[in-house]
Amino acid sequence: MFSQILAVASRVLHQVRRDRRFLTLSLVAPLLVIFMLDLFFDAVNRPFFDKQSFVPPIAAFLVHFLTYMLCAIGLVRERTQQTLTRMFVSGYQRMSIIGGYMLAYSVLATLQSILVIVELQALFQLNYEWERFLWLYLVIWMLALISIALGIFVSNFARNEGQVLPMIPLVLVPSVFLSGLIVPAADLPAWINWISYLTPTYYANNAIQSLKNGVDYGLMLQLLVYGVIILSLSVLTLREEN
Repeated sequence: MFSQILAVASRVLHQVRRDRRFLTLSLVAPLLVIFMLDLFFDAVNRPFFDKQSFVPPIAAFLVHFLTYMLCAIGLVRERTQQTLTRMFVSGYQRMSIIGGYMLAYSVLATLQSILVIVELQALFQLNYEWERFLWLYLVIWMLALISIALGIFVSNFARNEGQVLPMIPLVLVPSVFLSGLIVPAADLPAWINWISYLTPTYYANNAIQSLKNGVDYGLMLQLLVYGVIILSLSVLTLREEN
């Protein structure tokens, strides 16, 4: 199985290197949006507005948004091009296919997370000690991996790119309004508050906010468990054909 995972990962990485638009969007787009956030926050700067509390979760969401969207569309394209069918015919197991994609895209997620952390420090002067920076990087990196798994999971239910497009806002809109990024999830009406627990940004936002007072390993574990669940669902729902 390990050799199959490496074979899939090698093929995907080769394809990503050839797709310069995908690579550019993945690495450069979050940096451009974070730079625009800096301009925006400078324009609305208020004495009681704490940019250092607000910016890291927003940056994490941007990574989640772009990674999820690009991976969902990319995996559907793989299906329409019959790439997945050929891998199944060649004897690849579902876990090997998903593992290969996760391994390949994790390289991209690592570069993306490093660039985001560096820009956050350069623009917003977070003044974190190295340990907090390390944990902030880990949260963003884990969220990026979860976004990859979530993109794979969603793409398993679409036959073409047109079908996957409506699923993108279906996941991202709750991630903005119901996960605590703008208002605390606990302040939402009880009948809708439960949706917060279905969004990865809820766990990532809680973990980032907890870094003000030190690392909350329980929140980090929640984010990890959420990722394992989504990854398991992506493996179980992967099919040769929809």
